[in-house]
Amino acid sequence: MTRPRGKKPPLEPGLVPAPGGLLDWRDSQHFDHWQDRPCVLCEQPTPMRSHFKEPVHKACAEDWIAANPVEARLGRFASDVQPKSRRDDDHA
Repeated sequence: MTRPRGKKPPLEPGLVPAPGGLLDWRDSQHFDHWQDRPCVLCEQPTPMRSHFKEPVHKACAEDWIAANPVEARLGRFASDVQPKSRRDDDHA
């Protein structure tokens, strides 16, 4: 199946970092170039978006994970899926 040109696939959440850990949000889909919206946690404007398109500062999401470790496992805020490394360590 092919996807239309210029259209990125939906942003897929990866792992939830451990409390105190950092989110890896490298994908540009986390950044809204057009509009700041109030962060769902601190209500200050932010161009950042979660995987579920919630406006949220990355630091606020990391603080929320640390304060809510059990609920955080449900994946409200998660890191980006990391590509598999292409290491060929088979030296046989």
